[in-house]
Amino acid sequence: MLQRVAVIGGGAAGLCAARHILSRPSSFAPPVVFELSKSIGGTWCYDESVGTHSSMYRDLRTNLPKEVMNFPDFPFDPDLSSFLPHQEVQSYLERYCQSHDIRPHIRFNTPVEKVRLEGGAKKTTWQVTSSDSSGHQRSETFDSVFVCSGHYSKPHIPQIPGISNFKGQVLHSHSYRFAEPFSGLSVLILGAQASGLDISLELAKVGTQVQQAPGLEAVNQDGSLRFQDGSVGVADVLMFCTGYVFSYPFLDGTELGVDIQEHVVTPLYRFLFPPSFPSLFFIGLCKMICPFPHFDCQVRYALGVLEGSVLLPSQAQMAAEISQYQQKKAELGVERRHLLVMNQDQWEYCLDLARSACFPPLPPVVRALYEEVWRQRRIHPQNYRQINYRLVSATQWEVVEPRVEKL
Repeated sequence: MLQRVAVIGGGAAGLCAARHILSRPSSFAPPVVFELSKSIGGTWCYDESVGTHSSMYRDLRTNLPKEVMNFPDFPFDPDLSSFLPHQEVQSYLERYCQSHDIRPHIRFNTPVEKVRLEGGAKKTTWQVTSSDSSGHQRSETFDSVFVCSGHYSKPHIPQIPGISNFKGQVLHSHSYRFAEPFSGLSVLILGAQASGLDISLELAKVGTQVQQAPGLEAVNQDGSLRFQDGSVGVADVLMFCTGYVFSYPFLDGTELGVDIQEHVVTPLYRFLFPPSFPSLFFIGLCKMICPFPHFDCQVRYALGVLEGSVLLPSQAQMAAEISQYQQKKAELGVERRHLLVMNQDQWEYCLDLARSACFPPLPPVVRALYEEVWRQRRIHPQNYRQINYRLVSATQWEVVEPRVEKL
């Protein structure tokens, strides 16, 4: 019997899952991809209206070059520059979707309301309840569920004492679309996320007075701002560039034995599935990664688990492995909320998945160029995107026509 797989989300991770499921017709029925919006692309799909799931802003360009961003078997157009406007990434995902004939398997405007455990002790199945645009609900049974709903739609807004006293506008970068409305205003940027730096540079270009502050402690009764160093200031706008939180309203964490918190979901074996349920996969939870290649590795490994080609340790061993990892991180001083921040760990992780599931590992040049771009970003935060790169081999890259402007 072919396995039926539900894929929640039609962004990059969901499309990747669907593409690999479709490539294995002897093991899997065509997937059902549930997408709550009217289009694919997830966070890459720009929507000028605020209050949607989109966190994309008009002039965003990628902070990784296309040479390391692409799915391993699907390159970007080589004529494009290395750092792309978001529209080019959306076009790339449209091509990926078309090339692998994924669209017929996507149900648009169909949010998932609930994912429930079914089946007995021998065989776990999943009841997925979704609703269409008319509100009609439908429940179906699947052998496996891939959660690919991303984590860039529910903003993290820290608690600031007295915030209700602030007289100006308060918003999260999730609601920021372009700089012009802030021209001539003073804007306090809170948070050190990558978006904070990029938005600061955008605002400065239109004559906004951008304040980078030493930590906002509270808002005083008169609406002035009190900072951690004791100083007091004023601003027209408070903009939180403080990232996002995990939110899976369709899952019951208690039923799954999973603690779903704002910044961490645990315990998950290899950051992918609860040890008790190796048929519920979270794709793309990790942060500070090279996203599309990372999704690709996770999906291939997960399908290997479902096909039986990846042999898992016992449930107790998997739980012990997760505990040991978390203990090691705690000893290194890593806060629990940062357990999913990978950074340097991502390369060994992807290699490990490739070895276990017997698929080709990422070529070393991906890591080499990724790390070079991080270095350039620290040195030239304003113009590192003007450099273009080319991959020469599996281990080497080179710079093409450097166009770094003088400061």
